[in-house]
Amino acid sequence: MKNNTLVHLGLALLRIVPSVFMITHGYPKLLKLINGNTEFANPFGIGEAPSLFLAVIGEFICPLLMIIGFKTRWAAIPTAITMAVAGFFIHSADPFGTKEKALLYFVVFLVIFLLGPGKYSVDKK
Repeated sequence: MKNNTLVHLGLALLRIVPSVFMITHGYPKLLKLINGNTEFANPFGIGEAPSLFLAVIGEFICPLLMIIGFKTRWAAIPTAITMAVAGFFIHSADPFGTKEKALLYFVVFLVIFLLGPGKYSVDKK
């Protein structure tokens, strides 16, 4: 790799920007959970409340950790799984354009898991 600084800057952007975007999907779910409204998809039969709780972890808590680069690889796993569930199960019958965003997020968070946070992160301090 010719320019290590650019590689690490790219890893930081790859980690931070999608995580900020993901939080915009997770925050309303967090508010829903806090307010006691647990109506939510239940694709695996574990219950609406546990499914919502897991979605909040994947779409809000873990992206916060990835933004600062703390336990980044571990935090990318629940987020990638949440997006895989959204793309392959929740939107399975929908047209590709509908599930495309979830699948793109899935790939991004899978790549973050594979590559790690880079040097501009709490993990590397």
